[in-house]
Parts: sequence; structure tokens; C-alpha cells
Amino acid sequence: LINNIGTVARSGTLELLQQLKESGKPIDANLIGQFGVGFYSVFMVADEVTIETRHADPDSKGYRWVSRGEGTFVIEEIDRPRRGTKIYFKLRDDSKEFSEEYKVKEVIKRYSNFVDFPIYLGKERVNTLTALWQKSKDEIKEDELVEFYKFISNDFDPPLGHLHLSIEGAVNFKALIFIPETAPVNFFQDPDYKTVQLYANKVLIQDSAKDLLPEYLRFLKGVVDTEDLPLNVSRETVQSSPAIAKIRNVLTNKILSFLEDWAKNEPEKYKKFWRNFGPIFKLGISNDYERRERLIELARFESSKLEKGELTSLREYVERMKTNQKEIYYLTGEHRELLERNPNLEYFRKNDIEVLFMTDPVDLLILPSIHEYDGKKLVSIEKADLDLKSDKKDEQEALSQELTDALLKVFKETLGDKVEDVVVSRRLVDSPVTLVVGKHGMDPQTEKMMKLLNKNFTGQKRILEVNTSHPLIKNLARLNLGDDKNPLLRKSILLLYEGARLLEGNLESPTDFVQTLVEMMQEATAKD
Repeated sequence: LINNIGTVARSGTLELLQQLKESGKPIDANLIGQFGVGFYSVFMVADEVTIETRHADPDSKGYRWVSRGEGTFVIEEIDRPRRGTKIYFKLRDDSKEFSEEYKVKEVIKRYSNFVDFPIYLGKERVNTLTALWQKSKDEIKEDELVEFYKFISNDFDPPLGHLHLSIEGAVNFKALIFIPETAPVNFFQDPDYKTVQLYANKVLIQDSAKDLLPEYLRFLKGVVDTEDLPLNVSRETVQSSPAIAKIRNVLTNKILSFLEDWAKNEPEKYKKFWRNFGPIFKLGISNDYERRERLIELARFESSKLEKGELTSLREYVERMKTNQKEIYYLTGEHRELLERNPNLEYFRKNDIEVLFMTDPVDLLILPSIHEYDGKKLVSIEKADLDLKSDKKDEQEALSQELTDALLKVFKETLGDKVEDVVVSRRLVDSPVTLVVGKHGMDPQTEKMMKLLNKNFTGQKRILEVNTSHPLIKNLARLNLGDDKNPLLRKSILLLYEGARLLEGNLESPTDFVQTLVEMMQEATAKD
């Protein structure tokens, strides 16, 4: 009592371990109390603490130790008929909640649910779960895994899959990692979303150990238990610990290997994973340089060649490329239906050239980090400088050079500084006009995002491409021959431009667009 309780930070357990070591007896590394300070946490909530104890020797006496935590203690002899120890204390007024059964259970289950020895509250054992991560894979049943996952995640559904690790070497740890079946409703908006738990020798250290995984894997649930951290480790020590850095590196690589195996051998399960967590997982491409190539291989996209809901990798896209195709083409937008109606897709559809559909806002962030794959550049089909081959049939049906030059001149006069330029299009098949981005211009979706972030962002001018084979454009050319000041001609050009803006979701004044449309219909219906 005097030496091991009355002396702060003196550990009887460490002394016992040293004695066992010297005697050559086996050592139990799971012994608690190795730091000599755990007992004193009681004074955080108690005014007075009492210990009553009696040694196992038949001729021993009972003793009572009492302290108010003010630097002194009192020991007296008592009549205690049986061996053993009892500790009790008087709670402070502001800590009375710790006398409530529910609170004591909550604390035990949160921090000590997996310790090996039983903890009873009255006659009820509170810590009933087994530390599954300490078992071998063959010993664990499926229903045990599901129960364990639901306990640590508060999820009602079973997990989509799990990864069981036992690592020994430069760093030692055991882990049981789960991929949820679905992403929570508020997952992407919740910065405090809880990820894996960190344990040291089965005792909870951190309920959400965000330093153990990169941001793009924060959707994972599970536990990591290591012997390389002391039980009294602080949050700051965890963050700066070399052991944590090593665990993070090994754990991340193992998880990526696990997902690679899914992608290769269980594609339907991987597709489900990607639908749920792809948007956050892709972020790793732009912020994990060390694993960028692996993450790019794991990335999935929708495609003009596949049915809605189907996904492709960049490797699969390259395998399907035409012999003379030198670039990987993509199109960004809010959703697939909108992209399939995009006029810029017409040339590629007609020539059976595959285009990747990138509908996640995250795609705009990762594209600069990919840049190229397998030696082939990723190119937006909304760029003006694409190397597109003209169709001889289209050239024969197009306006003559003279009529084209005259009409484009009127287009430029009418639109003025609304556009960067007006040129003949090689990409259009069914649409009369489309807007494209200059060589060094900003993707339309990126521009839209910039406008959301900054209300004063004005964007940039587009290049208007004109399909000189389209019947409407030919009609405008005839009007232009008769009178290049014709109001119907000028209003039609303005409507074509604003319609193109509407299609890409950047029309600033729908009211003016509708008003011009009404005026034109009024003029057309007034004629005999």
C-alpha cells in the first residue's frame, strides 16, 4: 500500500515483470498496470478514495488505505475476514453521472470491451465481445464478423467485405477492416465521420484514428491494434509517432491490394464499391503521389460505348481504341443524360469513337493529375483544337466557301464580344452550332464550379462552331444573300448562340432567350 499505491507512477506490475524475467519464468505481456498512473485517474471524479485489502497468506491482516488526493494518505488495520481487494470512492457533485449504471456500462463498453478478463457490473458481465482481430481467420465465423461490424459501426446492414491483417516486422499490428455496404446519407458532408478505431493491446486509444488512413479511405470502418504504442499515449504522440506512420503505409497498401483483387476477380462487388465510394476514393489520384498509378488503375468511369450503369477502366478503354486513335477522349457534365445530348458528341458517335463520361465533380480535380495514360493524352471533346477528320460527304453537302465566309462574318458581327471566334465545325452532325473551349480555355464544368465558389467570376468566351451542312444554316445563308441586316437572320444567330449556352447549362438570361423566341414566332406566324 505504501510503495505501490502511495507512490505516484510506481508500477508494481513492472516490478513483477522484472522479477519474472530474472527468475526465467514465462512473462504475460498482457498484464495491466504497467505505468503506475492509471489508479490516480479516480481523483478526476472523486473527493475521497478508499482501498480495503487483505493478502492471501493465512496469517495476513486486513488494511484500509484512505486518501483525498491532496498528497497524503492514511492506513489503518481493519477486520477483513477474506483475502482480496475492494476499492470505493465518493464522487464529486459534478461527477455523479458515474454512479449511474448506464454511464458505467458506456465507459466499459467503449474503452474496455475487448480486454481478456471479465468485467462485471453487479452480477452482469459487461464486456461480452471478443477481440476478433486477435483470432486467426479460420477461427472466425461469418455471423461473428457481422455482429462485430455492426457494433463498431452502428450500421444496421452487414458489410460489403472485410480485410483481416496480422503484420509482423518493422511494425507490428493486427487489423480488421470493413468496407460498408452503402455510404451514409450525410457521408460526403460530414467532416467528423468516424473511421477506424485505434487500440493498444486491446484498449481503445482513439475512437476515430484519422491519422491511420489517407483521406480518400476515411469511409472504412474497423480496428487496428498495435503493441508498438504505450497505453498512456497522448493524441499528440499518436500524430507524430513513427509507428503510426509505418502502420498507415502498410495498411494503405494492403487495402489497395484488396481492392485490386476485387476489381480483377469480383468485378460486380467492385462496381458496387465504386458506386458508393468512388467520388472520395478518386481524390487519392490528386493527393497521393506515391500510389497515383495504382489509384488510376482502380478508377472507373461511364462511357459512350457502355450501357448506363456500366463502368470501364482506362486500361479497358485503351484496349478498345481504334488503331489510328492517339488520344483518350472524355466529356464532363452533371449527368449522363445531359452528356448524351451534347452536340460535341455527334462526331464521335458517328465515327464510333469511345468517349468517357465524367459526371462526378471530383473528376474536374483529378483530371490534371492524370493528364495521360499509357502514353495517350486525355483530351476533352469540348476543346476547339481537336484533330478531327472531315467527312467527304459532309464537305459536298456543306455551303460553298464564299457563302460560308459571308455568313460567318454576319455571325461575328451579331455576337460581337460574346464569343472568342466563330468557325466552321468538323464535329457536328445533327446540330447547327455548338460552343467549344479554346486551346488554353477552362472546361465548362470547371467554369461552373468557379462561379459557385466566386460570384464575381465572369468565365471566359467560347468559340462558336457552325455546321455548314445543316439545313438551318443553309437557310440563314440564303437570307444573308438577300439582306445581311435581316432582323430574322440576326435574331436566329442570337438564338442559336443562346441555345448552345442553354445546353451547356450556362445561359445567364433565360427570360431574354424566351422573349426573342416569342418575337420570332410572332413574326413567322404573321406572314401569309
